[in-house]
Amino acid sequence: MSASPTAIAPEVITEDERKQIDEQMASYPVIDLAGYLNQTSGFDVQCKEIAQLLHRFGLLIVKDPRVDDKLNSNFLDMMEQYYDQPVETRNEDARPELHYQTGVTPEEIEKARNHCTRIKGLNSAEKPLTECPPEKDHKSRFFWRIGPVPENSDKKNLNPHVVPKAFPQWTATMNGWGEKILETVKTVSEMAALGFNLPANTFTSKMNCAPHLLAPTGSNLKEHGKLNTVFAGYHYDLNFLTIHGKSRFSGLYVWTRENKKMLVKVPDGCLLLQAGKQFEWMTGGYVLAGFHEVVVNEAAVKAAEAAAAAGRSLWRISSTLFGHIASDENLEPVAHFKNEPRANEYPAITAYDQVMGELKAISLAQ
Repeated sequence: MSASPTAIAPEVITEDERKQIDEQMASYPVIDLAGYLNQTSGFDVQCKEIAQLLHRFGLLIVKDPRVDDKLNSNFLDMMEQYYDQPVETRNEDARPELHYQTGVTPEEIEKARNHCTRIKGLNSAEKPLTECPPEKDHKSRFFWRIGPVPENSDKKNLNPHVVPKAFPQWTATMNGWGEKILETVKTVSEMAALGFNLPANTFTSKMNCAPHLLAPTGSNLKEHGKLNTVFAGYHYDLNFLTIHGKSRFSGLYVWTRENKKMLVKVPDGCLLLQAGKQFEWMTGGYVLAGFHEVVVNEAAVKAAEAAAAAGRSLWRISSTLFGHIASDENLEPVAHFKNEPRANEYPAITAYDQVMGELKAISLAQ
């Protein structure tokens, strides 16, 4: 295993700049989905707000009354136990022949795309800590498919379930959490469509039997807990919508459409969603895939010290699900998004081909 990347001086972002960024995120709106779910008066206004937030920030924070935070806690507990196993044991769950799209992806396999040209264009306060060119990520990940497979497709065997031997509760826990937050993804997708003046099913009709992947990422603060270590390099997600439950350690930074860097702070009981490349594709660039990175910041260092003192796990788990467009569906700008200025940059392509292209670019597929 290679050494941790050289830490970048924290003065890249001044205290005043950090305070300003933190204040922005602290005032970020939280959308309560109850109004739409109950069809109460005013939900159309929330749909418009979701559409505008996705356009401007590529980011949403929502509260879904159907999602019990205890499911997230149980999920995080189990994943901490999973990652606390010896590396050799975890590696038995790897499936490189399936491009690591099921089971575990060991540390330092995935490497973020090279976005160095883009990074050079950012001012010092907005630059990520990711090195150029990027190192392989100091993170491991487990993929678990949520929802049915497409019976009449040659893509149905791409994500078979891998069940770790030591966890009899694995399937119930993974499905219990994953199915709940996938419903949140679908609800937000409907609300976004309505906010864009499109039929509610514009996006969700293309998500049936898609390879939605529950993807808990494990980053070891015991081994790589030095301030400013990069766990996940500066990147965007390749899928449609990504959703996260609240992590037990800070460290997720996101960039807005205007390339403003923000530290994400998710309130208790809430969920974070980010637009991925498939969303960008279908809106002709009106919604951009949100850039983000995960690093060891001061808050994570302090939380790790407290966890160590209390005898708790030092694995940072991201409670993540990647919501996808179905593999055989075409990606292309829909409806009025065909008239976006950049729409011709998004030619028709199957979601499968788009995903495979991205997997090759991040070293998961040959």
